Amino acid sequence: MTSVVPAAVQSGSGLLRPRDQAYLAAKGYDWSVTVETQMVCIVIAGYQLPPGLQPDAVDLLLRLPAGFPDIAPDMFWCDPPVINGGQVIAATEVREQHLGRTWQRWSRHLAAGQWRPGVDDLATFLTVVRRCLDEAAGTAP
Repeated sequence: MTSVVPAAVQSGSGLLRPRDQAYLAAKGYDWSVTVETQMVCIVIAGYQLPPGLQPDAVDLLLRLPAGFPDIAPDMFWCDPPVINGGQVIAATEVREQHLGRTWQRWSRHLAAGQWRPGVDDLATFLTVVRRCLDEAAGTAP
């Protein structure tokens, strides 16, 4: 897949660190990045969901706070909304407007000590997101 990256990022504006850009590119994600209300917003288009969740793929929104990666991200969002076997998944009932779209908020929070400033990064957070999705699908190890 091709990365859709605004010219500002390509010229090194600092919206995403090179390490995070390299991770997204290595995974083959179709992604874009922009800033909204002082949050760096990454949209991964066509993000594949684990079996058991519907639809098969969504646009995944990550909103990174100022100070990321020293400050942990919190929650993630999907469009269209995700269900499991026709059932609403707990703590996903809220809809929010971001980037001119309506997103299903996945209210998932890291506990104290789960984020290691200076160590964790976008790859770490996407691992957390995947674990949450696997748990919702009932496929978590």
